[in-house]
Amino acid sequence: MSISITTPLYYVNDKPHLGSTYSTIATDAYARYLRLKGKDIIFVTGVDEHGQKIQRTAALKGISPSEHCNDVSKKYLELWDKWKITNDRFIRTTSESHKKLVEEFFLRVKAKGDIKLGNQQGWYCVGCEEYKDVDDTDEEPNCPIHLNKLEWRDEENLFFCLSNYQKEIETLVRSKYFIQPESRKNEIVNFVSKGLKDFSISRVDVTWGISVPGYQGHTFYVWFDALLGYLSSLLPKEEEVKLDNLSKYGWPANVHIIGKDILRFHAIYWPAMLMSANLELPNKVFGHGFLTSEGQKMGKSLGNIIDPEKLLEIYGEDAIRWYLLSDIKFGQDGDFQNQRFCDLVNSNLANTIGNLLNRTIAMSRKWFNCCVPIFTYKEESNSLMSKANVSIEEVINYYDQLSFKEACQSILNLASSANLYLNDKEPWKLIKEDSNKEKVAYYIYNVLESCRIVSLLINPVVPNLSLNMLKQLNLESQINDWNKYLNWGHLNQGAELTEPKPVISKIE
Repeated sequence: MSISITTPLYYVNDKPHLGSTYSTIATDAYARYLRLKGKDIIFVTGVDEHGQKIQRTAALKGISPSEHCNDVSKKYLELWDKWKITNDRFIRTTSESHKKLVEEFFLRVKAKGDIKLGNQQGWYCVGCEEYKDVDDTDEEPNCPIHLNKLEWRDEENLFFCLSNYQKEIETLVRSKYFIQPESRKNEIVNFVSKGLKDFSISRVDVTWGISVPGYQGHTFYVWFDALLGYLSSLLPKEEEVKLDNLSKYGWPANVHIIGKDILRFHAIYWPAMLMSANLELPNKVFGHGFLTSEGQKMGKSLGNIIDPEKLLEIYGEDAIRWYLLSDIKFGQDGDFQNQRFCDLVNSNLANTIGNLLNRTIAMSRKWFNCCVPIFTYKEESNSLMSKANVSIEEVINYYDQLSFKEACQSILNLASSANLYLNDKEPWKLIKEDSNKEKVAYYIYNVLESCRIVSLLINPVVPNLSLNMLKQLNLESQINDWNKYLNWGHLNQGAELTEPKPVISKIE
């Protein structure tokens, strides 16, 4: 049975930025890992296209909201294609199938008695599409995120009765695995413990949205609408909208991978909505941290926004993927530092991994007729095989936990061990004596087999480097099946080796 994993549904107020790219790369790495383990998954990403912010942005540009959404959504699709993101679905919340699902979901929740009509007063941030808690003494409060003045709202809205689910949500957010990483849980537990308040799910002054059935002039609040994209994305286009069919299409989600700023919506509001509709809950919500640039928050006024498209053009996807996933602990905030980025890519990928493979292949070709060595000699203890077996177990465990940095470090440790092994055995000296050729064959084989294991383990993070390494070993057919090939000894003795060449370019 399929399982689904999701990125956020990105708000199309502007083109993709490094933060949205970070979420998507991480989810892509997890998706690749699950597929290599033989899991049948549906990788969902997409865009959230409704709301007042988009309505106003389009008006400022002198175009319709639909034209604006088409333009920005196209940019997301094109960028993910350039990054070779392996998503199976791309949902747009302006699609007709999504609209029908939102309407059916609302009617089900309303029939449950969880919808009421009321009045909403408060300070509102259009950028966040959210009411803000502010100091009562502040006459002109600002949004702490966007730093713009908040707008006072006093209007009739429909409300979802979140307070009806206080006990259920409290139990859920305190459970061991639902909110990850653990550091994110406390803020949500504290928020819930103060008592859940019913939240507005409609607006009366926003025409760019899905109309609420039975309530003239009301359109759905962007968050109520957008979260349902995780469900509508799973239904085939020709399928009649039936919420009870979702389990056969990959619901519930295995994990929602999101930025920490939208954790409350995903960990509180979303589960309560699903409970009301009598639908299964996602297994996990993972809130990752923010990215800064050279120690500073990125912003147009500072002129330090990093354009993911330009990064890709200059450095290629593997270099960026390695840096973002290997140097930043997933779940914590991270800082993009250009010098450190260059140093890590060159040191880790080009030298520790790439150079190890190239020099070992060169020795094997030179001494063993352009082939993987054939040998009968064996030592009682094979330290590299033992290290590889430990690394395989560690890396699988880390990927399962979305601990990308730790997985990368374990892979790098295996490559470093192979380098030390090669330097310790000094085959270039031993080969000078014919009597040592069997030993040299054994040592070279062990290093090449370690490189093969590295190339498989590293695939979810840097897929191009992984494939390049396997091609050097004439083993590209092994790339798609960890269950069969991710154990010691699948490098065939006597197999032909291609001419070594750099498997990843150094950054100058």
